[in-house]
Amino acid sequence: MGRQLMKPVRKQYTMEFKLEAVRLVKGGQSPAAIAKVLGIAAQTLDNWLKRDAKGALRAVGGNPISAEQMEMSRLRAALARVTMERDILKKATAYFAQELL
Repeated sequence: MGRQLMKPVRKQYTMEFKLEAVRLVKGGQSPAAIAKVLGIAAQTLDNWLKRDAKGALRAVGGNPISAEQMEMSRLRAALARVTMERDILKKATAYFAQELL
């Protein structure tokens, strides 16, 4: 039987994430430190900085993202994560309750 080769999965980052990383660097922190903290490659962050300098790093539609939109996006992601965790815990609770019966 032949082995199936797996293609490396390319990470996708939201525009909010990219803009926040750029904002942190513009705030005076080093790009290498920001890249390490965020868990991204330093070259990726450098690319985002170059695109931002050209004005190419914008939200879909070309409009800059407001702080409120970024916060709403962050909260939606957090809600989705917590909802998923709750569903997993519900299933685990049902599984272990079955074993006790």
